[in-house]
Amino acid sequence: MPWIQINIIVNEELAKPLSDIFMDLNSTSVTFSDALDQPIYEPDIGTTKIWQQTKVTALFDAKINTKPIIKQIIAQFPELKTTQFKIEPLEDKDWVRAWIDQFKPMNFGDNLWIIPSWITADNLPNKNNPKAINLYLDPSMAFGTGTHPTTSLCLTWLDKNPPTNKTVIDYGCGSGILALAAFKLGALQVSGTDIDPQAVTASRENCRRNHAKIKFNLVDEFNSKPVDLLLANILFEPLKELAPKFNQLTKPQGILVLSGLLQNQAQDLIDFYQKNHFQLIAQNNLDDWSQLSFQRQ
Repeated sequence: MPWIQINIIVNEELAKPLSDIFMDLNSTSVTFSDALDQPIYEPDIGTTKIWQQTKVTALFDAKINTKPIIKQIIAQFPELKTTQFKIEPLEDKDWVRAWIDQFKPMNFGDNLWIIPSWITADNLPNKNNPKAINLYLDPSMAFGTGTHPTTSLCLTWLDKNPPTNKTVIDYGCGSGILALAAFKLGALQVSGTDIDPQAVTASRENCRRNHAKIKFNLVDEFNSKPVDLLLANILFEPLKELAPKFNQLTKPQGILVLSGLLQNQAQDLIDFYQKNHFQLIAQNNLDDWSQLSFQRQ
């Protein structure tokens, strides 16, 4: 079925009400994207990220007359002009296949791989590597699958520092990807926790798919003895707030791996944690992002 897109760039105050109007006018879907390439964190659970300048894209059946739609929108938002709206035909194709084709197996470090579930054994890029470790994880809009630099940094760190026979916590587990990597890299015991029930559900499903023995629970239900390694790929402010908790959950001389922060925030977090019983042992950067490794004193 052929489609047509109506695009317009607006400020963050107009994005959501404009989306509502498009849906009222029978748009099949409305999406937001960054119009200024503005670096951001992952949005809070249950929220939709809206940028200072947001590109709003509404999808319609190609047979629709777009002029009355734009006219109705301008009637409600007189500050908008007809010339701001861009109309683009959308190629009719197999969107499921196009989506699948975007995602290829991803390699982190020497041996760790994230493999989409539709990749067959014969098509594995690492089938001739006896040391290859495969995590089967499908891309998701909600939770990490290794494509973001912060996740990539943590996975690469795990590949270089396999937690063989160690106890591990994945705090803020999302998809459970770091917990799964730790398990497959030889951890003795792994557990994970998150504030979002959907994250816990997704982590448990990915755990089942990978035949891993990992317990995932909501933060309110999470109990653990201090561990050898704690991984937390979340956000800058929560990383600060959780320092006392991480101190309790990490054994003396245990390792704490933090990510989810921009490079220009790294020194602030380093100074903060070094005042709270943790000594920095490594910093790794990718694009604008940082991953910090500490040892508990």
